Amino acid sequence: MACSYVLTPNPTKLNLSFAPADLDAPSPSSSVSFTNTKQRRRKLSTNSVSDTPTLLNSPNYPSPNPIIPEKDTSRWNPLQRAASAALDFAETALLRRERSKPLPKTVDPRHQISGNYAPVPEQSVKSSLSVDGKIPDCIDGVYLRNGANPLFEPVSGHHLFDGDGMVHAVKITNGDASYSCRFTETERLVQEKQLGSPIFPKAIGELHGHSGIARLMLFYARGLFGLLNHKNGTGVANAGLVYFHDRLLAMSEDDLPYQVRVTDNGDLETIGRFDFDGQLSSAMIAHPKIDPETKELFALSYDVVKKPYLKYFRFSPDGEKSPDVEIPLASPTMMHDFAITENFVVIPDQQVVFKLSDMFLGKSPVKYDGEKISRFGILPRNAKDASEMVWVESPETFCFHLWNAWESPETNEVVVIGSCMTPADSIFNECDEQLNSVLSEIRLNLKTGKSTRRTIIPGSVQVNLEAGMVNRNLLGRKTRYAYLAIAEPWPKVSGFAKVDLSTGEVKNHFYGGKKYGGEPFFLPRGLESDGEDDGYIMSFVHDEESWESELHIVNAVTLELEATVKLPSRVPYGFHGTFVNSADMLNQA
Repeated sequence: MACSYVLTPNPTKLNLSFAPADLDAPSPSSSVSFTNTKQRRRKLSTNSVSDTPTLLNSPNYPSPNPIIPEKDTSRWNPLQRAASAALDFAETALLRRERSKPLPKTVDPRHQISGNYAPVPEQSVKSSLSVDGKIPDCIDGVYLRNGANPLFEPVSGHHLFDGDGMVHAVKITNGDASYSCRFTETERLVQEKQLGSPIFPKAIGELHGHSGIARLMLFYARGLFGLLNHKNGTGVANAGLVYFHDRLLAMSEDDLPYQVRVTDNGDLETIGRFDFDGQLSSAMIAHPKIDPETKELFALSYDVVKKPYLKYFRFSPDGEKSPDVEIPLASPTMMHDFAITENFVVIPDQQVVFKLSDMFLGKSPVKYDGEKISRFGILPRNAKDASEMVWVESPETFCFHLWNAWESPETNEVVVIGSCMTPADSIFNECDEQLNSVLSEIRLNLKTGKSTRRTIIPGSVQVNLEAGMVNRNLLGRKTRYAYLAIAEPWPKVSGFAKVDLSTGEVKNHFYGGKKYGGEPFFLPRGLESDGEDDGYIMSFVHDEESWESELHIVNAVTLELEATVKLPSRVPYGFHGTFVNSADMLNQA
């Protein structure tokens, strides 16, 4: 289903604020407003968009000093100033023309960044945080989680995935905890700060239909006149985090990764766009895989404009890249995640595709292709080309995330564990059908080319499970347990489930009350671990009644809460995380 949307007034700056713990949280009926340097404030009622307040310069909270400078045109020549004025005028006309069209929830900022999805300002290091309970002695390092945090108020459509990347970090040493959060200083963010407005198009929220084409034309025209530089990437680095080759990398699948350094005191600083010393020239998806034994990193890169639409490559532990393996696809396909086994990579070719030509028809370029048959490609990890790929069809299968995969030699199958989502494109396009995310086991027979799929959890206890992981020390090997977010009421996360993948037994840990979290991150207890589940679950949790945020540390065996770290400011719901131990922090490049 195509998305239509309405455009709002000229680009403006978000005056961001957060809720101090000593202030009362606003009621769900309180109004909010954006700070706008070019027009009067306009107030938005949260009653119609969310059951929780939006903290975008809420009248109940103080706002920090403005953090965005005014547009800097001092370096421009007269021709550039004239071109800028003309292009700004054209954009304003475009915005006026589109205002009468309704916004679907999937790209309406009043839905997408309301409540605890609303952005927060950066936070410098706050140390000696209050802790309820006892942080286990084996936890020594920093827990980090990525997320979308738009710096500027959206001027038109905005999807949650469009926001600027912000990393939240809790450093733990000898039971003492500190917290900080920082934007990842992408090329996009740095230039938009200089220009004083969100000038880079939003890939999901704005690039729809004829106005999306117009936005692209305006964007590249600004580049042609030297008003901005789009040749060094346009990504937001807001989705994944991985520690590899002595570097913490922040990623989104629309760009190269960005290196972020954790300082000695637990602060964060962006080093810059990282191309592995000139070896990587294309975007890398946000879910690369590290083999726990060989320490190699495996990754994909997909392109929505030109062939090859998909490439596979890997890196040795010291950062040496393999040649690209070009994988022929009939059309550009959304490839958010994949899996590895000891000998293979498992690549999903599913029914959510990109059809840019639909923009000329006034439609969304992201669509569900009902005529396409979903399939999985099994490729040897050391393959030199795609001729060794074995494709196995798995009809009507769409997994946004794959939790693990392993080989079953006795049956000549590759077993894939993932959450199968229906409707497949519901994250991107508005749909009346209820979203379901069902934990499934998919078996791919390499001999017969056939597949089977079964639901792991019995129907009587079925819940939406999205975001999570297995013990990463066993990635690519047969695992018994998966720890997955209970995404109910969708899209909020009320707790997490520990699922026995062989029996379907489910044990739940709920945060309670109006508390919601995100991805449960499994941290093994250490080298002395007694079993696969011997470790701890870490997750940011936000209380929508007190409007306070915490880090929860839960025993992964008993599912009992071991410790709660009280955080000094609100942590929005976000995406994926990782943990960097203290020894690796000392060895950062």
